[in-house]
Amino acid sequence: MNKVLILLIVLVFTSCSSKIVPVDSKHKNESTEGLIEPKKPKATEVWEPIPKVVTVNEETQIPSDAIVLFNGESFNEWVSSVDSSNVTWVLNSDKSMTVKNKAGDIQTKRNFGDIQLHIEWKSSEEIIGSGQHRSNSGVFMQNRYEVQVLDNNDNETYVNGQVGSIYKQGIPLAKASSKTGYWNVYDIIYHAPMFEDAGNKTKSGTITVLHNGVLIQDHYEIKGTTEFIGWPKNKPHGKAPIKLQDHRDNSGVSYRNIWVREL
Repeated sequence: MNKVLILLIVLVFTSCSSKIVPVDSKHKNESTEGLIEPKKPKATEVWEPIPKVVTVNEETQIPSDAIVLFNGESFNEWVSSVDSSNVTWVLNSDKSMTVKNKAGDIQTKRNFGDIQLHIEWKSSEEIIGSGQHRSNSGVFMQNRYEVQVLDNNDNETYVNGQVGSIYKQGIPLAKASSKTGYWNVYDIIYHAPMFEDAGNKTKSGTITVLHNGVLIQDHYEIKGTTEFIGWPKNKPHGKAPIKLQDHRDNSGVSYRNIWVREL
């Protein structure tokens, strides 16, 4: 056979072979467009990185890598948002805490970025006020972005401010509230916004919220700070505390079983 023809056959075979790229840890994020589909199972097996092992406590249901922020025993993980002094909210015998009216917001001593947050809350059993003044509180990511806490049972309000909303921004996909005076659960996945050195936002933060197991915020892209008046703001920031709100109108909101996993 002509040597030139043999060389051409070898080059074609080599070119085709180079496009058979196994989906391993090196190539797992690359596009497969234009590649020859592998013919063997091992070509699409990924063996690293190996996920870490996380166990869940059978009694508390808290993951082994979680930071417990409140278990009903003390306020050791919290300070007053007003002046960083000790928390004066009410510590209850049932291992919950209740907002002390006009004592001010409280926030974690630790700063957080991307997180998985579990928090349980209860509206006041006594119905006081209406609209935004009935068991109003809030869970703030990085001290800026609020997931609304509110008793909306037979108590309508603007939908971007109702229970489970990203306040004044994200309308919840559903209202999944427990009865007034009963416990609710928020499971929140939060990814912080990103900023360049010059201070401009390069990527918006996102929030996913499950309320009593129901998806009510689906990877919602935060527009900026959740302002009561005016437009969202996007000043650059890094990690920051989780904050719980005292709405200063005798809300009577209680919290318990708070833990967080850093992502």
